[in-house]
Amino acid sequence: MTESSSVSSAYNKWHDSLGIETETQCPWHQSIRKALPRIGGLGGKRILEIGCGRGAFSIWMASQRPAPAGIVAADFSERAVELGAEAAVKVGVSGIQWEVQDIQRIRHPDNSFDLVVSCETIEHVPDSAAALRELARVLKPGGQLMLTHPNYLSTFGLYRIYFYLRGRTFTEEGQPINHPLRITQVLKWVREAGLQIEHFTGCGQYLFIPGRAPLQLRWAERPRWLMRWFGFHPLVVAVKPIA
Repeated sequence: MTESSSVSSAYNKWHDSLGIETETQCPWHQSIRKALPRIGGLGGKRILEIGCGRGAFSIWMASQRPAPAGIVAADFSERAVELGAEAAVKVGVSGIQWEVQDIQRIRHPDNSFDLVVSCETIEHVPDSAAALRELARVLKPGGQLMLTHPNYLSTFGLYRIYFYLRGRTFTEEGQPINHPLRITQVLKWVREAGLQIEHFTGCGQYLFIPGRAPLQLRWAERPRWLMRWFGFHPLVVAVKPIA
């Protein structure tokens, strides 16, 4: 079994254990919804959600009015895509094309999409910078990227160091690849991919106590102009320049 097929198999098992997804209230989805007015909404746009998981957010986007021109919902895991398609049928939502795709090698031509959405994905692939170059490639000139990822320039970074010092393996909910990305690093990669940063936010300040669930410190998110650099849940909005 190749490394790629081994990772795919691991993700198939992971998604299968979780079943059909309906939750769209996680911090990254909330951040994208709040930022949609900045990009003129979803209406009339051809959209790619890459790393769609079990499809809940693609289904939510397809249900909005005015409607997108079309949505491609893609994930590396065949099982995730199957579960997403099942969920769409269950809730009666159409207009989504479900695909198995590798974010590092997207099988769509250059300049294909008005909007690319990628939530909590680039940290789970072997080459995060290559993934961002692919997202930029498939965007149309003037098209926009909405990207989220965990930011380990935060208290979560300290928590990960704690795991290392204890000799324990850190994973994000059991996923097989878990790069400790930082917002400064990702902004650099986005620019190197040829995109211009329009906006970025960051939320999620947590206190970690061993043996207990993280405690969210909402008061620590201000001033936002400063603390956005240290939030665990950043959102980057970037545009592909019109030549």
